[in-house]
Amino acid sequence: MNQPIPLLKVSGLTKSFGGVIAVSNVSFELKEGELLGIIGPNGSGKTTLVNLVTGFVKPTSGKVEYNNKDITGWAPYKIVSMGIARTFQMVRPFYQLPAYKNMIVPLYSPRVKKLAGGKYGDRDAVALDLLEEVGFERDSHVAYKVAGSLPQGYLKRLELAKAMALRPDLIILDELFSGLSLAEVASIVPIIEKLRFQGITIIMIEHRLKELFRIADRILVLNYGEKIADGPGEEVMESESVKKAYLGSETD
Repeated sequence: MNQPIPLLKVSGLTKSFGGVIAVSNVSFELKEGELLGIIGPNGSGKTTLVNLVTGFVKPTSGKVEYNNKDITGWAPYKIVSMGIARTFQMVRPFYQLPAYKNMIVPLYSPRVKKLAGGKYGDRDAVALDLLEEVGFERDSHVAYKVAGSLPQGYLKRLELAKAMALRPDLIILDELFSGLSLAEVASIVPIIEKLRFQGITIIMIEHRLKELFRIADRILVLNYGEKIADGPGEEVMESESVKKAYLGSETD
């Protein structure tokens, strides 16, 4: 029986900045509907790997295939049009605009227009609906406040809503839980689970291992830009290379 084509296939991806190798010969596949967690110490190449996949950085060598199409080195807007959306570790809102107006850019995107049959509809209403989905209370004025006045928890939710607005097939979440309280993380996990129920494939870079392991199907571990483990969470944690390179420094 033929194996299904992976949604995302990364082959020998390498990126060097001068003499520093940030990502070294990393390969992995991602099945449709899977949730892959990517972990590793600070500076291990996690965000660089995501930047390579999403076109923000061009690889030195290697290949990225999405839906069996070579997208290596494509511009980010072209990759978004293919159905890959992402959040950023450092939130990037339009600080002077109300939160719901921050949704304008993704809601006006060519991808959304195409999927909507050329009709955008009432974008303000769609924006408010999306913000409500990620935890902006409908009966409050939070969605109307300028983004620069919002606390970190709401800014992270806004990042997620902007990615969801693009109607992606794959969402990459770069440390979505960073800076959030346990209660805030607990309230976001059901949103991620709902996205999975809707058939969206997810990659999560995280340092919050306990929360990540509860929802991830698989864990990929990086250290000094190299992949040192890839498998179910329990198996990965038993790896001596992971204990030495990652857990030894993170759990002191």
